Amino acid sequence: MTTPVDPTSTAVFGAIDVTVEPDHASQGLSPQDSASIAALPPGTALLIVNHGPNTGARFLLDSPETTVGRHPHADIFLDDVTVSRKHAMFIALPEGGYGVRDSGSLNGTYVNRSRVEQVALHQGDEVQIGKYRMTYHPGPAAVRAQ
Repeated sequence: MTTPVDPTSTAVFGAIDVTVEPDHASQGLSPQDSASIAALPPGTALLIVNHGPNTGARFLLDSPETTVGRHPHADIFLDDVTVSRKHAMFIALPEGGYGVRDSGSLNGTYVNRSRVEQVALHQGDEVQIGKYRMTYHPGPAAVRAQ
């Protein structure tokens, strides 16, 4: 025998966990990755591969220009046919941080799933080059002379 439903009653289904996680947890960073980011020298950044043939690989951005591609002499060598020989370049920005610029690649360069020609990067942005998806993590801002 079923009990009739009272439309004026209230049911309680349980609480929803609204615990605030640390920022690195939402980005899937391991404690080692978080420690590496915290230890970055001022004015540098770290790219961490989250998807692709080199998942877990880290690339340090610490020069004014860092080339990316399938060419053996690229600063960041990504060995996959979905990556052009001279695919993209990471460029230090005058105001701090880095940007990415596509170098006329066949498959394009994407930031947060949108194809870009050139864009400034922000903490946690996902950069996709071919099959590789990397997150961008800037180090502390460079100290500017007063």
